[in-house]
Amino acid sequence: MRYFSAGNMQNAPLVVVVFKGDRTPFIKRDPKTIPANTASAQRKIARKLSKQTGLPVVIVARPGTYGSSGNHYHRRQRSEFLALNATLDSLRERYNIKQFILTGHSGGATAASALLTFGRDDIRCAILTSGAWDLLYRAEALRKERGERSDMGKDITGLPTPYDPLYHVDNIINDPQRRILVIGNLQDRLTPFALQVKFARELREKKHRVTLIEWPAYPPEYHNLKGNLGVKYVKQCKTSGMAKRRA
Repeated sequence: MRYFSAGNMQNAPLVVVVFKGDRTPFIKRDPKTIPANTASAQRKIARKLSKQTGLPVVIVARPGTYGSSGNHYHRRQRSEFLALNATLDSLRERYNIKQFILTGHSGGATAASALLTFGRDDIRCAILTSGAWDLLYRAEALRKERGERSDMGKDITGLPTPYDPLYHVDNIINDPQRRILVIGNLQDRLTPFALQVKFARELREKKHRVTLIEWPAYPPEYHNLKGNLGVKYVKQCKTSGMAKRRA
């Protein structure tokens, strides 16, 4: 697994982890034509985020993207999320990291939420923007909207049995200090907001500290949200955690 870091992670009390969204539009392109598809470009992004948040930052490349081995066509399978979970374990052990703030957009938000369901107790905050949940229902809804034939039981990837964090919420460790932020747009045409609401409600029913936030997004898909949300809410998670430690 490939990762790109900035800031001093050694013995860090808190590190920001970034999971990016699906890279499917770039799968068949020449790697040289994919935007920011170099280690130096990714490290530059990490350095900027680290400077803005005042925390060490690590961008973890999902399998089959940005140098990580694997097949990106097989995303949202349990194997993808287990690989990411093992990467966090390795980073924590190597650098003696205490806690993580997870940030993810779209498929990256689904990935971050999956890590919560693996029983991790080292996540202070999860910032999930435009995430995909209830994956089989979503896939059928998107196929219907696009005029495609029904393919019940398969994710939008065409694969059966995706790992859907919505149906594994029971495995999330209860932690009254951990924040989970579910952020999206009502008009999202790729990851329906109603399903983001469904995930947030399931978390709330299980007594997790979750906040659902509506946010402006760019047309026509209303999937990519406006503004630098990652920085805004990472700072909130950082300061709220500091306040709790002082209390």
